[in-house]
Amino acid sequence: MHKDKNSGADAHKPAAGHALINLMPGQWHFGRNATLRTLLGSCVAITLWHPKKHCGGMCHFLLPNRSSRGSGPLDGRYGDEAVELLLAGIKQSGTQPADYLAHLYGGADTMPDAANVKFNVGQRNIEQGWALIDRLGFQLQDVDVGDSIPRTVSLNLNTGQVDVKRGQTTLMPPPRR
Repeated sequence: MHKDKNSGADAHKPAAGHALINLMPGQWHFGRNATLRTLLGSCVAITLWHPKKHCGGMCHFLLPNRSSRGSGPLDGRYGDEAVELLLAGIKQSGTQPADYLAHLYGGADTMPDAANVKFNVGQRNIEQGWALIDRLGFQLQDVDVGDSIPRTVSLNLNTGQVDVKRGQTTLMPPPRR
């Protein structure tokens, strides 16, 4: 295994020239010749793929934004900043956001109703994902958001194939009294 400097993701090479990169919350990756994979609960992933250049990326963000960034570096834990990091890769590749096919996944409601505490993190993440895709002009291809189901998402950067596997409900039963 090696550490990918561009994404902060651990990767290993299952085949010559093609890496499998598992993104953890707050991580992102933009590039070529890789399959990106992540597991989502209330977090959201945006996948991007350029059908002519066969490059793209994915981000996995925990929160829609932060109240104040100050002079600190961009942080992939926040949706607006994670997409800004992907935009740097897009710019460096000499392409435009409108050239990319986008997918939006995640945002599950992982808090049990019995907890009597609702932060609506999943819903807020979904709204931020929609807004970013719309504002930047990505071509939205598929969406699987909300519900209380975790998702495993993978993107093959060579083919643009996106696979989503839905898990079982994440809501916990109410605590016993």
